[in-house]
Amino acid sequence: MDVYDDEPTLTYPIPGATPLGPPEEWARLRQRCPVARVTLPSGDEASLLTRYADVRQVLSDPRFSRLLNADDAARISATESGGAFNDEMSNAMPQTGEAHRRWRRTVSKWFTAKRTAALRPGMEAMAERLLDTMVEHGQPADLKAHLAFPLPVWVICDLLGVPDEDRDRFSYWSDTLLNLTKYGQAEIDAAQAEFVAYMTAHVAAKRAHPGDDLLSDLLTATDPTGYRLTQQELVYTGQGLLVAGHETTANMIGKMVAMLLADRRHWERLLADPSLVRPAVEEALRMDANPGLGMPRYIGEETEVGDTVLPKGTTVLCSMAAANRDETAFEDAGEMILDRTPNTHLAFGVGPHSCLGQALARTELGAVLDVLLRRLPSLDLAVPVEELRRLEGLVVGGLREVPVRW
Repeated sequence: MDVYDDEPTLTYPIPGATPLGPPEEWARLRQRCPVARVTLPSGDEASLLTRYADVRQVLSDPRFSRLLNADDAARISATESGGAFNDEMSNAMPQTGEAHRRWRRTVSKWFTAKRTAALRPGMEAMAERLLDTMVEHGQPADLKAHLAFPLPVWVICDLLGVPDEDRDRFSYWSDTLLNLTKYGQAEIDAAQAEFVAYMTAHVAAKRAHPGDDLLSDLLTATDPTGYRLTQQELVYTGQGLLVAGHETTANMIGKMVAMLLADRRHWERLLADPSLVRPAVEEALRMDANPGLGMPRYIGEETEVGDTVLPKGTTVLCSMAAANRDETAFEDAGEMILDRTPNTHLAFGVGPHSCLGQALARTELGAVLDVLLRRLPSLDLAVPVEELRRLEGLVVGGLREVPVRW
């Protein structure tokens, strides 16, 4: 099959039909053009995958790499080398092969399900304190500002040993590095330089006075081969975890609660049966129609995906959210089924680059939902669903605010 099947080029990201709903285009693409030509915010072209089998294949295939700084790779952002796709960051961290696997083995022991479960009592206690403040503030209130954003910031900063007084600084840095269209190159470069300088000083402080935190551990941690992270890898590991570890989860908390309240029968069912919280979290992750960009990959050789031949040098965007709505993979894929099992969604990716912090994110989402159900059983949206507003331009999708009452 020819690579694009004569379909017109689409502007990407494709906007959703409603604040919580998927773009109408996804269903048509899955049926008629599962490998679609799209124009990125940079103006460069890439190939968009929307079928479950194709997305899973590409994310599992080591030939599809994260070498997004290759000479013939499409630029993602509107700036020359922006934010989360910054060349400096890509060059500093191992992206492929044994070097990447070695880095991942060294860091991942901090993100096991057992280790993150041990953090849950602290998460619930912090959620309780944040809700105390929200209730004291009065209703209506923005759940995102009061709970969804500050909780993950607290969790990841605690994990990295970042002092309380420094936590507010990450909001601007994170927005700058994850926004595809909002900032110019000079602002991005300045934010990146400030962030790197901060993390360099933070690593130095941990080297001088180690604590019971991830970065202190990584300073001396070795794998079975004796490998130890370099200074540069430590700095960019801290930076990457701070950005990815709070922004994605903060937005997902807001979207999850909004989805469950959009049809309040879901909320009532959870109140009646709290054992459904864990599968409800998984279903919210599957149903998330606004996850942002998706996972970009680069292929350095001609490769076939489905019935389509991708030329060497193609940049591929894997839309896990579109794949998670694929009727060939999920029965009643467009319906939120709280006790869906099995639920083999792709929200965290799959393969060698699947989300390192997925156990941490699952624990946070479950903890927040348990606390909300217990503390505010009468919780409801304070505005009609259609009045919710999406964040625009971020690599990570979300809602600008989640107005609630109780």
